[in-house]
Amino acid sequence: MIYLIALALIGVAGLLLFMLREAFADRIIYKELSFPEFPETFGEIKLFFISDIHRRTVSETIIGEIKEKKPDLVIIGGDLLERGVPFDRVRKNLLGLKECGPVYFVWGNNDYEVDYHQLDALLLECGVKILDNTALSFESEEGERFILLGTDDFSKERDRLDLALEDAGSDGFRVLVSHDPRIINSIEKEQNIHLVLSGHTHGGQIHILGYSPYEKGRIKVLPQTTILISNGYGTTGVPLRLGAKSETHFITLKKAGILASK
Repeated sequence: MIYLIALALIGVAGLLLFMLREAFADRIIYKELSFPEFPETFGEIKLFFISDIHRRTVSETIIGEIKEKKPDLVIIGGDLLERGVPFDRVRKNLLGLKECGPVYFVWGNNDYEVDYHQLDALLLECGVKILDNTALSFESEEGERFILLGTDDFSKERDRLDLALEDAGSDGFRVLVSHDPRIINSIEKEQNIHLVLSGHTHGGQIHILGYSPYEKGRIKVLPQTTILISNGYGTTGVPLRLGAKSETHFITLKKAGILASK
């Protein structure tokens, strides 16, 4: 009996250690996405997307690798922190990501657990552009446009996709950043939002016998848009993961049929 109990305890300890490793993994998923509508004159656009940092410090491993890849845009998909996270840690994360490229941020639900006025000031101090129901336009020399849109948090009912679309103008290739993937229920095909970047669900974070309230993060091609739902970089509640390993994303956008350079 004692032998069986010891084996069970070893098994539990091993599982917890594995879950801890999954939660603190430094993983970058590289993905090339091709769209017929992507403006060919841009060649390709490289995005680094990180969501749901929460209590973690973005590692030097991640920062170093992404700096070498030289992304055009660094995008924080919300939940940069949560209640109890010191602002010094947030500042360190922001300055580290700033080393990789220009940084853009959308609000998540946990960002509102702190003094969000103080967070807003810190973002501005660190030179981070906040996309709160707004859009930014990037134009090639030939006049084609790439549009980055961002909405405020959906779960707090602060999202105004209509305002972001109005800000975006009438044409251009559109990428929408929204912390909560449920924003897709507000998207219509005619709005020409080609890609959505989101997080929030943590990919379920812990799957018991393969089951969790949320599915693992992945890319979905839907009738109205394509969406990337990330497992996220950090955790909430317990610092453990099972079946939904921590992840960040390096996305290369290009025109369908055009090979991206290596």
